[in-house]
Amino acid sequence: MKTALIIRHVPHEGVAGYRQPIEQAGYHVDRIDVSDPAFATLDLREPDLLIMMGGPMGVYEHEAHPWIRCQLRRLALRLEADRPTLGVCFGAQMVAAALGAQVHPGHAKEVGFHPVTVHDCEGPLRHVEDVPVLHWHGDTFTLPEGVDLLASSALYPHQAFSRGRNLLALQFHAEMGEDPRFDAWIEQGPEDIAAAGLCPDRLRAAHDAHGQQAVAAGRAMIGQWLEGLA
Repeated sequence: MKTALIIRHVPHEGVAGYRQPIEQAGYHVDRIDVSDPAFATLDLREPDLLIMMGGPMGVYEHEAHPWIRCQLRRLALRLEADRPTLGVCFGAQMVAAALGAQVHPGHAKEVGFHPVTVHDCEGPLRHVEDVPVLHWHGDTFTLPEGVDLLASSALYPHQAFSRGRNLLALQFHAEMGEDPRFDAWIEQGPEDIAAAGLCPDRLRAAHDAHGQQAVAAGRAMIGQWLEGLA
């Protein structure tokens, strides 16, 4: 059976709605936290599919999170080998950095449910076009060389990119909308919510209104991407 490894940077940011299409594509899914001592020993080239999820830290915070440098080195080897890789939010920023791009604080906190502008209307991201999906970040990145820009938002032009068939990086969270861990996101991020001009009740209402549609679109997106892997 094909193997998929989820790298989780904080406990409340898991694969959520993306698990279903990954398992339906025939992968046995395993997970490891960066806090696990075994994480430092892993060869990230080994899994058939690598999924790196989000987190509140910045790619540039090497002193506070020494594992970042180690993960970037091993991720670069995987990307050099063109092994199937999905990065979400912080995971997407790690992919960008491993490809030589700059990750840095952005000009605003982007938090809440709103659609992205999709630039490739035939690829997997066509499923999220016009669908409000969750955004929750303050960092952004320059676009790595040799990639295709797939989506933008009003606040940040670099919302998704791909390289060939085996690499997909998503700044937004189309996996979130049905997962009860969303309450932990709200509890962990009151400053982000306030900085975006929102309040917890308004964010919960948006989650209830848009969550199921967002996750359905996200699952269709990931399913199509997995079907096209080389």
